[in-house]
Amino acid sequence: MKSTGTTGTNAVDWEARVDFDRLRTERLMRLKAQLDKSDVGAVLAFDFSNIRYMSATHIGTWAMDKLIRFSLLTRKTDPIVWDFGSAAKHHSLYNPWLDQTHSEADADPHAPHHGATRPRLESGSRAGISTLRGAFPPDAGIAEEVARKVKRELEKFGLANEPLGVDVIELPILFALQKEGIQVVDGQQIFLEARRIKTHDEIRLLTTAASMVDAAYENLYEFLRPGVRENETVGLVAKTLYDLGSEYVEGVNAISGERCSPHPHVFSDRLIRPGDPAFFDILHSYNGYRTCYYRTFAVGSASQAQKDAYTRAREYMDRAIALVKPGATTADVVAVWPKAEEFGFPNEEAAFALQYGHGVGLSIWEKPIFSRLTSFDHPEVLQEGMVFALETYWPAADGWGAARIEEEVVVTATGCEVITKFPAEELLVAGKRYYSVGGELSTLRDSQSHLNTVDGRGGK
Repeated sequence: MKSTGTTGTNAVDWEARVDFDRLRTERLMRLKAQLDKSDVGAVLAFDFSNIRYMSATHIGTWAMDKLIRFSLLTRKTDPIVWDFGSAAKHHSLYNPWLDQTHSEADADPHAPHHGATRPRLESGSRAGISTLRGAFPPDAGIAEEVARKVKRELEKFGLANEPLGVDVIELPILFALQKEGIQVVDGQQIFLEARRIKTHDEIRLLTTAASMVDAAYENLYEFLRPGVRENETVGLVAKTLYDLGSEYVEGVNAISGERCSPHPHVFSDRLIRPGDPAFFDILHSYNGYRTCYYRTFAVGSASQAQKDAYTRAREYMDRAIALVKPGATTADVVAVWPKAEEFGFPNEEAAFALQYGHGVGLSIWEKPIFSRLTSFDHPEVLQEGMVFALETYWPAADGWGAARIEEEVVVTATGCEVITKFPAEELLVAGKRYYSVGGELSTLRDSQSHLNTVDGRGGK
């Protein structure tokens, strides 16, 4: 079984931890295997996560949405990365694997070599830039230069007449490639199929990333109280994660009180009040590997309606996890989740991502996908080594509260292991405990005080 254990985050000489050489090699081999199974001659990546999976290069999360870098892998060569300005020179100094190849076609025929890895005839790290999402003047010829660079490699290795798989692409680049006579097809599925099953080292990194969120939730639980704003909780979580070595805090979904139903999917500056439900989704990256990890709290106390909503969300989660094992399908899992109409939505598209599952790796929302929208008609078989998140949601009967739970699981040979370990089997109450003349105030109470007395309820 691929271990879900964790170690320290530093490199040491006295303990086997993440083997980054093995990580790079195994990812590339998986991608090459998918490329060989496809009907394309090469794959061209602009997507940040695909470039990292292919080439093990990274220039900072500021570049994730800019489509400025690109990387090519052909059937006959190892990856070539065209990178932003001085990043290419930095790679030449610190990414020696880009100057090596596992393929004879791009090896230096005159250089000595040992085993399957050989020095390359040309470096795999090169200067190059795309259109900056259109910021360059169109007549500057940037798109055309990208196409020429790619065509040169395809012609050099006899693949110019084969389809080119591309993950995401800007229209000027697409048009320039087509003008060069290159047939562009969808290459995203090749990348996602390669990334579907995680290696031992990927699972170790994903588990470590989750352990950092465990710590963030511990701090958040201690911090939550009336008067705290949602955006303050976001700052606390981000600081905790960066202090622990997070590479990137993608987002913290902090939702409280009346904002819980319907789920807005964005935090605000709302003040948290006594008796509020509050749920959070923490998304961050450790060495590229991500988390998607919800927890729900009651602040000070919880109403019966909120407790019931949490119990319902937990039941749907537990029924789903109980079905996870190799050979089961995404359809089996979503069958135990409620229909959209059962919790206030007209159809599955309107309720999308509330009862949901998705792969987690170098990005979130990888394969497989669990949704009543698609999984019955297009089921995916679960396999050992998959890592995915399962999410459930249930609105409270009071019309404004809700519960949200998410667990990340690793599929094992006989079932699965949950790697998100902050307690979630019952609704936790955060914040100060209050004492009345009769003793400790119950944490199961309505936030409107008069509803907790017989007279306040009109003698009922």
